[in-house]
Parts: sequence; C-alpha cells; structure tokens
Amino acid sequence: MNDTRAAQRRIRSGALAASMIICAGLASAQPAAAQGEAWPTKPIRLIVPFAPGGGVDAIARQIANALSASFGQQVLIDNRGGAGGLIGMDIAAKSPADGYTMLMSHTGFTAMPGLHKSLPFDPVRDFTGVATVATTPYMLVGHPSLAQRNVTELIAYLRANPGKLGYASAGTGSTIHFAGELFKRAAKVDMVHVPYKGAGPAVADVVGGQ
Repeated sequence: MNDTRAAQRRIRSGALAASMIICAGLASAQPAAAQGEAWPTKPIRLIVPFAPGGGVDAIARQIANALSASFGQQVLIDNRGGAGGLIGMDIAAKSPADGYTMLMSHTGFTAMPGLHKSLPFDPVRDFTGVATVATTPYMLVGHPSLAQRNVTELIAYLRANPGKLGYASAGTGSTIHFAGELFKRAAKVDMVHVPYKGAGPAVADVVGGQ
C-alpha cells in the first residue's frame, strides 16, 4: 500500500501537462510584414498534426477563430494526423516560408530528435516559435465496464496482471504517450500502448469500450 501511495504521489507531481506552441516555417525567409508589406493578404493555413476531436485540435480551432477576427483573414484548420504528429510537422516544414502556413504543435515536438534516428525536417532550422498558447492537464479515465474504480485498485490489478490492459494515446511520441509511460514507470506496472492518429479517435474508442 505504501508503494502504491508513493506511486500516486509521483504521478500527481509528474510533468503531465502539454504546452501547445504555434510554429511557422519562417526560418529561411521573412514574412511579408517584416519586409514592409501588408500581412496577411490571403487566408492562413494552420496545420494540426493530429486527427480532429483531440485537445490540440480543440485549442487550434479556438485560436483560429480569434486570429481570423483579428487579422481580417480566414485561418483554416488543416488536420494531418499520424505518426505522433510527424506527418503534419513534415508538411509544415516543407511549406513555403512566407508566414501563411503555421503549425499547432505540442511539447512532443521537442522530443522528436530523441525518439527518431532521423527526421525529415530539422525542428530548430525549419521552424520559428511564435507563441505558447495553452497548458492542459491530463487525467486518467477508463470505460465503465472496468471493475477498478480508482487508481489504487487499477495499480493493484495491473501489478497482478501485467500487460492485460492497454492505454490509448494520440500517437507514438505524443505527450499522451509520454504521460502513459510516466504512469507505468511511477506505478511500476505494465500496460500495452495503443497509438492513434489523434486524441479524438482514441477517446472515441475508450468511450465505445474498444
């Protein structure tokens, strides 16, 4: 019991928060505004590297609405989920560096070089950070069919049945994936990681008992 309580304390104090950062591929060229021209003069694409319905997507849509009203130009959401955000990030990195393509990123962005032997882009060279716009907490939830009703009971079950339960994430290398692995390490348990193209589809399958 003491081990379980200690694990719960470590989990609660862990870095289970995701900072969303808008990045633009501006490192190799300055936007029109920096050259004294009017900006923006056309719609802006805001790439969300996850499927619709997740936290990054929800925040991006709120930001897009506010920016559209402020800029007088549409800010269009472009969901490009997959590979823990890598697909959308790569698309943003290869877009023209003119200020009209932005990326709604997450803290997993900074971990990409440590997770992959090679990347199709350089996180430092190919992007310029614009703003940290939100910090979101995580919570641990399960389907009502689970017999375990609290974290103590869940940890006890997982220790007695390693690998019998899975946990869903927004993709390999996503912050939800990191949160799940931190939980496993702090609680000394084993769960099967099930990656999705975004938190939206992951939540949908949890709600559906999948």
